[in-house]
Amino acid sequence: MDSLPPVSRRALGRATLARQLLLRRSPLGAEEAVRHLVGLQGQNTKPPYYALAARLDGFRPEELSALMESRAVVRTVSLRSTVHTHTARDAVGLRRLVQAGAVERELSIFRKGLVGVDRDRLAALATAYVEERPRTPKELRDRLLREWPDADPLALTVAARCLLLLVQVTPRGLWRRSGRVALTTSRVWLGEPDAEAAGIEETVLRYLAAFGPASVQDAQTWCRLTRLRPVFERLRPRLLSFRDESGTELFDLPDAPRPDEDVPAPPRFLPEFDNLLLSHADRTRIVPAAYKGRTWTVNQAHRVFLLDGTLAGLWHLEETKGRTLLTVEPFAPLTRADRAALTDEAERTLRLTASEGDAYDLVFRE
Repeated sequence: MDSLPPVSRRALGRATLARQLLLRRSPLGAEEAVRHLVGLQGQNTKPPYYALAARLDGFRPEELSALMESRAVVRTVSLRSTVHTHTARDAVGLRRLVQAGAVERELSIFRKGLVGVDRDRLAALATAYVEERPRTPKELRDRLLREWPDADPLALTVAARCLLLLVQVTPRGLWRRSGRVALTTSRVWLGEPDAEAAGIEETVLRYLAAFGPASVQDAQTWCRLTRLRPVFERLRPRLLSFRDESGTELFDLPDAPRPDEDVPAPPRFLPEFDNLLLSHADRTRIVPAAYKGRTWTVNQAHRVFLLDGTLAGLWHLEETKGRTLLTVEPFAPLTRADRAALTDEAERTLRLTASEGDAYDLVFRE
């Protein structure tokens, strides 16, 4: 371990920003970017759009909506048992990879509410019901309660989500046209794309390409799979190793970008739940220790902005008829140069996301 080359926290941040397309905007199309980033966190409907707006040159929200309508990308529960926007292939392959662990982990939590419930019967009943036509979670829950009236309603819907590969159908998730959640199976919505469970070694390599350099624990935090140490050991001959400031061994792809730690990192406005902030066990490469916990209130995540490559504050949107207001809330006083750079980036975000013909305003709350 002592012979491993050291890497500073700042250098780690620059490397991850480069992989995340946040040092400079990428010319990639939306579908290719969604694949490279191994999905976009999307508990809410707008974060995937803001995530791509921060990363892609020339991105328009309508591009992602069109991909959703053509079913090239789809919303589904996958990594960390949360909703992501994935390409069709990843929606199936990654979900199949993590599904077994999710079933055992989540159903063990709800086991008391599932006493007497036969999993195979539940899966068959739920499949037939949602494949007849897309169903809302309430409709699905009510149907299952007719079969098991003494079961816990939430436990039944969690069980269906774990046992079936369900996707959210459009218009849910479309830009400014989103509707309520309605579910069907990937087999119906995607035509059962030719994708088996993603290979664990390939998935680790993709993780490093999008989030590296990273430790074994980082990767496990990202996908919520356990016992990945043997996977990294099998891959070790194909990887480089480093040591971070705390002495943890990090792995990386030999040809992945690792910019100098003093490379400029422009301001970026990121959505709530952005994977940049959720995909490492040690998040200090992006989140200074002094700001840990500042991006959440109870269980609600806030939109954040980066300055010089690290978390520096929050931003808020207030959208009313004909007007959009973006408020910047820095955690520390801003220099004149930082304020000017944030203004430029905020105005770009507003031009991109405000409705056509709407006025927009920018204020700083310091």
